[in-house]
Amino acid sequence: MTEQEAGEISAAGAMLLGLLNGFSWIDEGLQNYMRSKGWPSVTRPQSMVMANIVMGVVHPSDIARRLGITRQAIHKTLKSMIELDMITLVEDPSNKRVKIVELTETGLAMRKDSGDAVRLILLILNDRLGPTRVKDAIDVLSDDWGEIPTFGADISADQ
Repeated sequence: MTEQEAGEISAAGAMLLGLLNGFSWIDEGLQNYMRSKGWPSVTRPQSMVMANIVMGVVHPSDIARRLGITRQAIHKTLKSMIELDMITLVEDPSNKRVKIVELTETGLAMRKDSGDAVRLILLILNDRLGPTRVKDAIDVLSDDWGEIPTFGADISADQ
């Protein structure tokens, strides 16, 4: 392995770990805020489902696809969220055979508090990292990265 290849692997590893650590930092900060407001702890999948609902993704199959989980797994997560009175499943007005996810009054109150948490977390990041770096990170992460790469057996990093 050349020095350049080692550097590229190191940079890729740092990027991957940075993304994962940043995600965990934000999610744990959000969870801490929600607990401070008296909300019960939610699992990471429940938190990710809430984020999708807030962004307008309401079909269980679409949420599952975005999270990279099976339809069975999404229905298990949705069931647990129904038991916590966070969501309900209702008929899709455009297709009566399909259910969509709606936030309950409890879910709406949680969404408001989680929005407050995200705003505070953003202020903390701006203070710690500087607004320019935070804006740059948001811009990069919000960009359309295109199709997810696929690789065959004949593809190597040398190409």
